[in-house]
Amino acid sequence: MPCFIRFWLLVVSALLPFIGDRLRAAEPIPDRLIVMTFDDSVKSHFTVARPVLKKYGFGATFFITEGFTFKSNKTDYMTWKEIQTLHEDGFEIGNHTRDHMGVSPSNVDQLEEQLKGIDDQCRAMNIPRTVSFAWPGNAICLEALPVLEKYGMRYARRGGNPELKQWSGRGYAYEPGEDHHFLIPSAAVPLPKWTFDDMVAAAFQARNGRIAVFQFHGVPEGEHPFVNTPRPLFERFLRYLHDHKYKVIALKEIERYVETKNAPSDPWAIIDQRIGKKNANVKKDRSND
Repeated sequence: MPCFIRFWLLVVSALLPFIGDRLRAAEPIPDRLIVMTFDDSVKSHFTVARPVLKKYGFGATFFITEGFTFKSNKTDYMTWKEIQTLHEDGFEIGNHTRDHMGVSPSNVDQLEEQLKGIDDQCRAMNIPRTVSFAWPGNAICLEALPVLEKYGMRYARRGGNPELKQWSGRGYAYEPGEDHHFLIPSAAVPLPKWTFDDMVAAAFQARNGRIAVFQFHGVPEGEHPFVNTPRPLFERFLRYLHDHKYKVIALKEIERYVETKNAPSDPWAIIDQRIGKKNANVKKDRSND
């Protein structure tokens, strides 16, 4: 083989991984794209959510923690064998810290150990190392972003706060390129007061390059009724997503659409922008009273 051909073969071989990443990230974000996530290792994730998700061919991420009464209370929480089955079914297993530790500047030095606690259990159950993280209690901490990067996380999901009140359950859809990939907002954190129409309105945000991320807890909930979603409402909503042609995926699957290397230099900029816009709208509404 001539030397110049060997040279170009070597060049192409070296570039292929980068070309592949660019091609995957170049896929346009379709309308009606939903990321489905479930927090806290709740038993109904296995008994209720799993069969409905499988029925419709939906993807999902289950964020696992051993916090609360996980180790002793197998009425309200999954076993690791059930978590392993979720992985074998094709669902993503994500990391919610070993102890459901709300991350803050005062304990950020413990975050790596907390992440490793879940990954150690995953390894023992032949589950791949986690690449997606959910902020426990939806408490976010900018000092933790380099820790997540160093650990090897690719994505991290938060709540709808601080732009909107946490206990409203409402939030903004994820805007790739504007939202940092470690501060992906939840468009919805369904609460007991939520109706079917609330869920549909949140899903409707999945338009024009935005992805609506849903953060469910128990469907139904056991130990924490303040984040309960009734089973009939959950099943009705997933049927709606199926019937209206929504694409429902796990968090890690956004790599087809999102290039994390293009993360904003200021992770908080879009949050400040949304808060400012919301406050301006409030002032405008009051001026019309």
